[in-house]
Amino acid sequence: MLRLLNLELQKLLLNRTSKVLIFISFILPFFVILLSSLKINVFGFFTLELGELGIFNFPIIWHLTTFFASQFKFFFAIVVVSMIGNEYSNKTIKQNLIDGLSKKEFILSKFYAIVFFSAVSTILIALISICIGLYYSSYNEFNIIIRETSFLLAYLVKLIGFFSLCLFFGMLAKRSAFALAFLFILFILEWLGFGLLTWQFNMDIAESIQNFFPLKSMYKLIDQPFQRIAITKFPDKGELMYDYAVHWYEIAIVLGWTALFIFLSYRLLKKRDL
Repeated sequence: MLRLLNLELQKLLLNRTSKVLIFISFILPFFVILLSSLKINVFGFFTLELGELGIFNFPIIWHLTTFFASQFKFFFAIVVVSMIGNEYSNKTIKQNLIDGLSKKEFILSKFYAIVFFSAVSTILIALISICIGLYYSSYNEFNIIIRETSFLLAYLVKLIGFFSLCLFFGMLAKRSAFALAFLFILFILEWLGFGLLTWQFNMDIAESIQNFFPLKSMYKLIDQPFQRIAITKFPDKGELMYDYAVHWYEIAIVLGWTALFIFLSYRLLKKRDL
């Protein structure tokens, strides 16, 4: 595993564009710190500081930071599809196979790189969340701090699942731009499918089925935290209640899609004439 991972990291770090995109994808999550220090002047009457509103208290901070950080995953998605696009355009994929790398090892090297960068991103978000939480949170008890760290697991699984989808589209299209276009097409198709299901059945059934779609299932791992924040400020607003927790079956669905995308990537490579 380390041999394959090291091989892939060398390829990525030797490519200037990949290095820049990787750097950006790791730096952007730190903007959550800027969010915590953001001050908003309300019509000149008073200054609103987000960090003082309690939204960075433990354990809600795990939900907030992982949600915002996951919005920046598109930059590394470009790296993932470029990994495949560059292999075909530079003909290094054929050379790797000639040099003794099996097709299975080729796909695994890409997957190991995905897991590695996803894990590094998760560790960074964990450190950022702890630092902001210890500074702003009113609750510093250990059992409260570690409560809801399941959002970190959801964040890790979400990144691995999304980047595995990008890997599959990269293998399918062979070109980075086409692979990213497939992502956009899939997004549209999922919402068209949701609309048809709503028309055929009803909203509840349509939403239940939609939660099994690839992109939607990844999004559902970390639901938006805005309603939850509103609930903490307006506890009498019962209509704002919703299920924001991380559930094992949501993780299982995304892991299932991940396994399928990696398998399909391997099957494409195995059957393709290089």
